[in-house]
Amino acid sequence: MADQPGGRARGRARGRGRAKAAQQQVVRPGSGPPAAAAAAAAQEDVLPTPGRGRSRGGSAQPPAQPKQGWKIPQQQAAGEPPADQMAKLAIQQSSEGVGGISSRQRRTDVRYGDPKTRPAHIVDKTGGSGTRVFLRTNTFRLKTKPDWHLYQYHVEFNPPCDSKRLRQFLVRSQSENHFGKALAFDGMVLFLVRRLPERVTKILSRKKDGTDVELTVTLTNELPPNSPICLQVYNIIFRKVLSMIGMEQVGRHYYNPNKPATIPQHHLMLWPGFITSILQYEKDVMLMADVSHKILRSDTVVDILYELLKTKGRGRFKEEATRALVGEIVLTEYNNKTYRVDDINWDMNPKSTFKKFDGTEISFVEYYKTNYEKNIEDMDQPLLISRPKKREERQAAARGQELGPVMLIPELCMLTGLSDETRANFHVMKDIATHTRISPDKRIQTMMEFNRDFAKPEVREYTETWGLRFDDKLHQFEGRTLPSEKIKQKDRGGKQYVQYTYKPADAEWSREMRGYQLLTSVDLNEWAVLYTQRDTPKAQDFVQTMMKVAPAMGMKVKDPATCCLGDDRAETYLQTIRGGVQPTTQMVVCILPTNRKDRYDAIKKCCCLEHPVPSQVILGRTLSKKPTLMSVATKIAMQINCKLGGELWALEIPLKSTMIIGIDNYHDSSTKGRSVCGVVCSMNKDFTRYYSDCTFQHTGQELIDGLRPILLAALKKFYEINGALPDKVIVYRDGVGDGQLPAVVEHELPQMLEMLKAIGPDYNPKVAVVVVKKRINNRFFYAPNPNANTHANPPPGTIIDKDVTKPDLYDFFLVSQSVRQGTVTPTHYNVIWDTSGLKPDHIQRLTYKLCHLYYNWPGTIRVPAPCLYAHKLAFLVGQSLHKQPSRDLSDRLFFL
Repeated sequence: MADQPGGRARGRARGRGRAKAAQQQVVRPGSGPPAAAAAAAAQEDVLPTPGRGRSRGGSAQPPAQPKQGWKIPQQQAAGEPPADQMAKLAIQQSSEGVGGISSRQRRTDVRYGDPKTRPAHIVDKTGGSGTRVFLRTNTFRLKTKPDWHLYQYHVEFNPPCDSKRLRQFLVRSQSENHFGKALAFDGMVLFLVRRLPERVTKILSRKKDGTDVELTVTLTNELPPNSPICLQVYNIIFRKVLSMIGMEQVGRHYYNPNKPATIPQHHLMLWPGFITSILQYEKDVMLMADVSHKILRSDTVVDILYELLKTKGRGRFKEEATRALVGEIVLTEYNNKTYRVDDINWDMNPKSTFKKFDGTEISFVEYYKTNYEKNIEDMDQPLLISRPKKREERQAAARGQELGPVMLIPELCMLTGLSDETRANFHVMKDIATHTRISPDKRIQTMMEFNRDFAKPEVREYTETWGLRFDDKLHQFEGRTLPSEKIKQKDRGGKQYVQYTYKPADAEWSREMRGYQLLTSVDLNEWAVLYTQRDTPKAQDFVQTMMKVAPAMGMKVKDPATCCLGDDRAETYLQTIRGGVQPTTQMVVCILPTNRKDRYDAIKKCCCLEHPVPSQVILGRTLSKKPTLMSVATKIAMQINCKLGGELWALEIPLKSTMIIGIDNYHDSSTKGRSVCGVVCSMNKDFTRYYSDCTFQHTGQELIDGLRPILLAALKKFYEINGALPDKVIVYRDGVGDGQLPAVVEHELPQMLEMLKAIGPDYNPKVAVVVVKKRINNRFFYAPNPNANTHANPPPGTIIDKDVTKPDLYDFFLVSQSVRQGTVTPTHYNVIWDTSGLKPDHIQRLTYKLCHLYYNWPGTIRVPAPCLYAHKLAFLVGQSLHKQPSRDLSDRLFFL
């Protein structure tokens, strides 16, 4: 259960923030600034902003004569309630075209230069505990011919040729006589799969006008199959293969527009596709392929404008259209490029003209008819504006160019993805899930069909010229499943500890924990319940049910101060809280009639910043069903107990004098370029009590600047509670995006270690730092035996620490949760620093144990509990507070 009543409030607001008033020269439609994108790929890696795109919200929890000090205010009148550019792939600092393969390729997620972080003392990173299980994974081994090498040459032209197209022509024209069909040339660097007889070879090539040019081809490198540059070339080759089998690139991945799945009742369609990468794994180079879907609106943007005009009327049409479209991503149907909508130009239409590269003017209507054979019907529709990013503008300015906005025709654009409103629609998400939540067997079937496409004659001929071939079977190996853990609570009398186990396949213990008391319960003596007139019966039922269910859990609950408000305005709630909160108040419960984010944010700001007191926000509809009220009240009582400093359950974790730290990031929705870093630090031996705080990080700012005072305060608190500083510090660092690992290893890690050493000359704790990564595309499938044709998800607790891990990392995968639909997604753990003295088996088992300790769910979760606690804190601050919470709440899980 989550205290947040729901809502994700960032997408379109950020989009509107990017719109500029100043008009720039219009770029021809469908083009954009490819040169800027190319320069970005060749010269600069911009790290993605840390944090998550969307988070699971939901109602949290959930009640009648006012007590002294709680006054109800008088009733008052209700108040007024990108551009996607194709980037060239840089090969050894060169970013021009690749012979035989289109050079206008988008930069992919594949990274070849991640730092080698495997500690020297970790010779064998595999564990040994658990039951062995047989697994298959979504990878195909890449096979090369014996003694296969890739030869790298530098090519010089005499006389020099400035035109890259001419250089391409001069080299390609020699493919049959000298180089062979398998070549990749980017204008300067040439890759071949065969070695030329001489180290330096001079070749005479001829232009179309008959002029001769001398090519000097010099061997510079002989690359083995697992070389990072070879991996780069493999991925270029494979993108060509994807195009040959009918896939089209949309954004970063490839999809098949010829096999769409339609959901007509919701005006949606899904293009099936794959996320692919070829990388070096523990022993082999393998192709990883995971099923993906691109969600599109089946109607065009102009259809959406028609609908808005019909439903909202002309008076509010422009405002509503801007609200609906700005910040969204659209796909152009004529070339499958994606663009971010930054603004709408109401003064232009398809009959407007723009200047082409040659300086001549042409109307949008003529342009699309001539170049794409598209006939535009509505001549009065406005144009969508997609502006270049600042980075692209700077790079263009350095070349003496000016990038203008890309103008798009709504009639030729489709919205991609899902809006916040759509995601909140249960029926829509259920219908989408029938296509996207694929069972293990169905996923394997789809991947095998994908693999069979590689056997098509034209594809096989192309890959064989490179001496490459993909295995026709999924990679298979053995993993291990850790035993289920024993959960510790108090017995029914609350005097002795009891332990119980759960069903391993389900990995949850909601039934088993019934009848036992909470591990540490806190009595609820001074609390208040705020509600509106229409929710009075729900509030009364809630209070009565709370007082009925709490004693069985070991909590004593007294009558609350109940306040029936005259209206549901945010200010009414705030005035009541400000006038009623006393130093002895333990909890404020607010029952809200509707799910309004501004009201929720105001209540949380008041209770976390102005008048520090734990608070519980409940939607009225959560309490509306009497048959489930007992269950709802039980969960709310458990959550309130946590917010008061109590503990629900614990596990046996044989670590002494250890602090576990969870770190995670989340965007601050109020400030562009700023993210919130949540930090939680364990304070006891069971890792069930935490000190929490957060810091704000701006783009380009070192995280350690704000992390240092938090860790110092946490260590001081640990010393006050335990009488000594921790001997071991284990950090689980979540929120590290693709490409950010080098920054963590090279900057954040050394500064964190230096800060710990600076505590005192005699303090030198043993430290382990584990990077947690959830957004991965690896999938694992359990098979009863090596010859089985049926598959299931691996059981919770499954560890994968060989074959598909990386040779330069101390890493492992863990499937810690159970899913009832679709294919389970594992979590990847990379130990980037380790002086803890713990064996690989111990790190793995500790990680799995920590996945049991998240108090919002009586079961295992995807990440260790400290990571999710850190995320919940960062989410609350980034979405609602936008300031550091009061330190008075730092020793409780007030953010649940």
